[in-house]
Amino acid sequence: MRKRQQSQNEETSTVPQAPGGNQRPNTCCFCWCCCCSCSWNEDRGENSGRTPHTTKMENIQAVEECQTPTTEEIVSWSHNFDKMMKSPAGRNLFREFLRTEYSEENLLFWLACEDLKNEQNKKLVEEKARNIYEDYISILSPKEVSLDSRVREVINRNLLDPTPHMYEDAQLQIYTLMHRDSFPRFLNSQVFKTILESTEGSTTDS
Repeated sequence: MRKRQQSQNEETSTVPQAPGGNQRPNTCCFCWCCCCSCSWNEDRGENSGRTPHTTKMENIQAVEECQTPTTEEIVSWSHNFDKMMKSPAGRNLFREFLRTEYSEENLLFWLACEDLKNEQNKKLVEEKARNIYEDYISILSPKEVSLDSRVREVINRNLLDPTPHMYEDAQLQIYTLMHRDSFPRFLNSQVFKTILESTEGSTTDS
């Protein structure tokens, strides 16, 4: 009986372990990355609602530097979405509003596409295109944007040979979504009213 228990203990001690001393449960026949002990899955677990998701486009995530807009500029934004989106100050304000609606990724995706279109280095184009896909297109990403199947098929084909303009159709679709869906609510939001009132007040005091 003791010999049997001893042999079972020896078999248990020879089970391969993952880094850190944890056993690999349910190792699959393809690759143990597909199983729950994989570091890839651990990363997904950390990003699934427990901690904020950080995208790879760190430089795009930062709030853009800009000058304080005038009252005339802010009023013009209320009549012209395109004009607001061309203004760094307007985009920052709109981004603040989108954050309250948990749809900030739409603007971040649009900005990432603009950054990609200005890239000339082929290696950087490939890297940025891949990062955009992983951050905003992949169904595994917490910041996935809403795109139709036709646009997704185009993106998947373009990934084989990335170009600076490979996301143009997707970018236009998200731009239109923000214009039609988010922008009207933005104009009625406290975020917009507060900045408008503050600039009007400063103009009156001066």
